[in-house]
Amino acid sequence: MKILVPVKRVIDYNVKPRVKADGTGVDLANVKMSMNPFDEIAVEEAIRIKEAGKAEEIVAVSVGPAKAQDTLRTALAMGADRAILIETDAEVEPLAVAKILKAIVAEENPGLVILGKQAIDDDSNQTGQMLAALLGRPQGTFASKVDIDGDHVAVTREVDGGLETVKLSLPAIVTTDLRLNEPRYASLPNIMKAKKKPLDVKTAADYGVDIAPRLKTLKVSEPPVRSAGVKVADVDALVAKLKELGVA
Repeated sequence: MKILVPVKRVIDYNVKPRVKADGTGVDLANVKMSMNPFDEIAVEEAIRIKEAGKAEEIVAVSVGPAKAQDTLRTALAMGADRAILIETDAEVEPLAVAKILKAIVAEENPGLVILGKQAIDDDSNQTGQMLAALLGRPQGTFASKVDIDGDHVAVTREVDGGLETVKLSLPAIVTTDLRLNEPRYASLPNIMKAKKKPLDVKTAADYGVDIAPRLKTLKVSEPPVRSAGVKVADVDALVAKLKELGVA
């Protein structure tokens, strides 16, 4: 079985994003970028499935600028076998990404597509579900456990009330949640080996996909600054203050 793992280049999760002065977006100048954390989990899960002897090849794919090659090389260093970059400097919306992935799935014919449940830059949480709809394949979202058994995969999902396990017929789409696994660090020897692994660079036009935006960002702004708390002498003063603020 072949596994396809889409990954995205985003601002590193340790970095506090800064909004541009004109409010048109997030400032990416001189900002550390890395692989989306949920996608790292997806890569790790694909590697574990391969190590268990249930997959033969892992293909990492990314849609983004030329610098996204670094993100793909990270996936290759972790254990992916080859990579595909759909190069574009435009901001690609989830639907366009799903359409590109659909075309790649038709070309690669993977038995399983594993991707992060959402990217931490736009928090859309849409691509996996859209891809499953476009392909007409079963999906297991927010996975905290993935167990492949023959031509089926059991996915334990994190839901509001606890956990839910669904059994999907392969081929299928799975999106990963935080508690699925702990991604490994790429060792220096593997980082060096990753430089020699195949990485194909293509464009959306190669797959006949129109990536023209259908949404327009009107304004990006910082969240309001939280006001300081107020100390009160006793319970009576607290109640009086709450009444004054209109919350009691």
